Amino acid sequence: SVFISDLSKAMSQAGSSQFQEVIRQELEYSMKIELDKILETAPSNGLEHTKKDLEGFKKLFHRFLQEKGPSVDWGKIQRPPEDSIQPYEKIKARGLPDNIASVLNKLVVVKLNGGLGTSMGCKGPKSLIGVRNENTFLDLTVQQIEHLNKSYNTDVPLVLMNSFNTDDDTKKILQKYSHSRVKIYTFNQSRYPRINKETLLPIAKDVSYSGENTECWYPPGHGDIYASFYNSGLLDNLIAEGKEYIFVSNIDNLGATVDLYILNHLMNPPNGKRCEFVMEVTNKTRADVKGGTLTQYENKLRLVEIAQVPKAHVDEFKSVSKFKIFNTNNLWIALSAIKRLQEKNAIDMEIIVNPKTLDGGLNVIQLETAVGAAIKSFENSLGINVPRSRFLPVKTTSDLLLVMSNLYTLNAGSLTMSEKREFPTVPLVKLGSSFTKVQDFLRRFESIPDMLELDHLTVSGDVTFGKNVALKGTVIIIANHGDRIDIPAGALLENKIVSGNLRILDH
Repeated sequence: SVFISDLSKAMSQAGSSQFQEVIRQELEYSMKIELDKILETAPSNGLEHTKKDLEGFKKLFHRFLQEKGPSVDWGKIQRPPEDSIQPYEKIKARGLPDNIASVLNKLVVVKLNGGLGTSMGCKGPKSLIGVRNENTFLDLTVQQIEHLNKSYNTDVPLVLMNSFNTDDDTKKILQKYSHSRVKIYTFNQSRYPRINKETLLPIAKDVSYSGENTECWYPPGHGDIYASFYNSGLLDNLIAEGKEYIFVSNIDNLGATVDLYILNHLMNPPNGKRCEFVMEVTNKTRADVKGGTLTQYENKLRLVEIAQVPKAHVDEFKSVSKFKIFNTNNLWIALSAIKRLQEKNAIDMEIIVNPKTLDGGLNVIQLETAVGAAIKSFENSLGINVPRSRFLPVKTTSDLLLVMSNLYTLNAGSLTMSEKREFPTVPLVKLGSSFTKVQDFLRRFESIPDMLELDHLTVSGDVTFGKNVALKGTVIIIANHGDRIDIPAGALLENKIVSGNLRILDH
């Protein structure tokens, strides 16, 4: 292993392509030997599955060794042609046909459900975190689709793409929906081995992923959906049932509901030529500078992520004026196209190298791909610039505060901005580290404040909120180290800065 890292240093100095090729072959050969050893430890009932996973990983590793540096040539990036990103208003203006039910019956809703709630201090799948009146992300999703099926007398199924981290817990909870009017299917993402950053070899020694081996494996990003969906057999089954499109989104994006206008545009295109891939994009705000953007590249629509941008151009990429939109990861994709491209091995997604440091201090890398990056492999792709309300992700407890508040009303599993709010923008909320974990966050609010007229909230330090507090305008609350601020029940804070020590005792 030391030999390899010395060689790789020598390689970068020598820079000779022949020499680099020899090294690449060495690395690939070493990787193959390690993967074969891991495969030997697979139980017979899991052998085929493990084999498929490791084959997929080997392909990704091969590409990783071939491609170096940012994968876009900045000079080739152009603005997308006018008609390649359509305004949502134009799509909506076409209205809906009478037979919308028959159109809906061609749809499958797919939610990306591979993530854990760790960033919010929760164990288990993120989709099982309570978001609103005890309802979890998964509850809201099921309610939305059930409402659709009842309203239009249709049979839109829900498919969950789980990871080995979320599969068991999700399947247990699915029993509670057995009587709901939604067929629910699941399939699993691949399970790939993490790679030691120094040696470029897997850190796993066998196939097990429990106990001390949990850190050896990872799900390789949502770009894995195409291969996993296909390999699971579910793709073929749904095509056989007459399904034609999937609507894919992150399970934590509460704005990603089925949109009948977009679906109608796909099924009944105005020019008669169907799109195989639609990406919903929305206008960037200052908070979205890191989101991937749609560009024109070598005559194809292409998603460019910040990780692919050469360092010298990162500021330009982040500029809100040059790249006005970003990818919401709400995608509409033709099932037949996924099947065709998967069978030809023609889905091309850039590799995202995700460095991690494990608990013991070991530096590893994960090779991942992103579902939207495949847009350039599909025919007749389209971007649709949708209202911001279709992008309502809950990544942090600051986001959770917004969706739990009276800014939103809940109806049949869908959250919509309250009509009582005078302007449709979402307030900027920044909660400090005392609020990071869901249980701490919940402990600090006796009830969720009235936020209808809030523009900006910053809270830092040991702060608690009593019942029925109202926040308006810009509110900044800072408890310095060792201080504690208790906002009393019924308080109205409008354009206020509160700092120091504030404890109001009930008599």
